[in-house]
Amino acid sequence: MPLHTETLRTARLDLLPLRVEHAEEMAAVLADPELHTFTGGEPDTPESLRSRYERLVAGSPDPAVLWCNWVLRLREAAEDGGYGDDGGRLVGTVQATVGADTAEVAWVVGTRRQGRGFAGEAARALVARLGEEPGVRTVVAHVHPDHRASAAVAAAAGLTPTGILHEGEVRWQRAVRP
Repeated sequence: MPLHTETLRTARLDLLPLRVEHAEEMAAVLADPELHTFTGGEPDTPESLRSRYERLVAGSPDPAVLWCNWVLRLREAAEDGGYGDDGGRLVGTVQATVGADTAEVAWVVGTRRQGRGFAGEAARALVARLGEEPGVRTVVAHVHPDHRASAAVAAAAGLTPTGILHEGEVRWQRAVRP
């Protein structure tokens, strides 16, 4: 199955291939302006997010580049799972842009569901899966130097900071094969 159409599973999450129909729920998940503190911009409306998702689902215009995008759905919790009303809801996204021998990854979890380890869990699953992808040798993420939570996610996924700055962000990376 092609990577970008594959559902990935973790202990608590299903990483579902992005669909345009996810836009409305994801607009609510990503509505907090605080999510843009380190990246700039402002929350998308459901309509603008739908338009963006249409472009992402259509794929990269460059045939040498693969866009892989997933939404994170918290699986229905067991009665004693402690997730309250979150079971079955979308909580964030992960993505990978795969080209040549490098995959660039990113993640975001809605403010209400941060601090529960969802981003790290999803990032670990994504990096592990990218390590199985033929041709991918290195996984890269760019993290704002002041964004400690995102740096913790990168570290949880096995990436290490390189000290290289790209557009004001630190390049983190991990070799997944020699």
